[in-house]
Amino acid sequence: MKTILIMRHGEATPMQADDTTRNLTLVGQQQAEKMGMWLQATHKPTALLVSPYVRAQQTATGVKKHNAFTFEETCTDITPDGNPQIAADYLETLIAMHPECDTWLVVAHMPIVSYLVDQLSQGNMPIFNTGGVAVISYDDTTQKSQYLSIHAPASVPV
Repeated sequence: MKTILIMRHGEATPMQADDTTRNLTLVGQQQAEKMGMWLQATHKPTALLVSPYVRAQQTATGVKKHNAFTFEETCTDITPDGNPQIAADYLETLIAMHPECDTWLVVAHMPIVSYLVDQLSQGNMPIFNTGGVAVISYDDTTQKSQYLSIHAPASVPV
């Protein structure tokens, strides 16, 4: 069994013409670090797949302060308007190619984070707070997933 953690980036600056370059706010940076500490204490992710957008990269940087990843990749399939089926297929391919990684963290955006949960575990489409993390159990032999829970920065202990 594997664990897939799907995380929405931390709070970002308001929408602007170039959505790809929006930065995290101070609150967003704090959310990323807090969730990084929580992830280390609860799940110890070893693989990271992150959107190329600045706010997702900054969130991943905050998480990496508290976690050591043996596999990291920036993925253009997990942007806000990405195709969730392609993203799920790519994630499952990476999991098959890297059996040494038991816990995968995906850092992306609304709405694809919700759609990705639904692709992996149909009928579950949670709404993510900024910095929120959905936890999914994934059986890599059957490629079946089960949505377990979602956690927001305000509700996790550190």
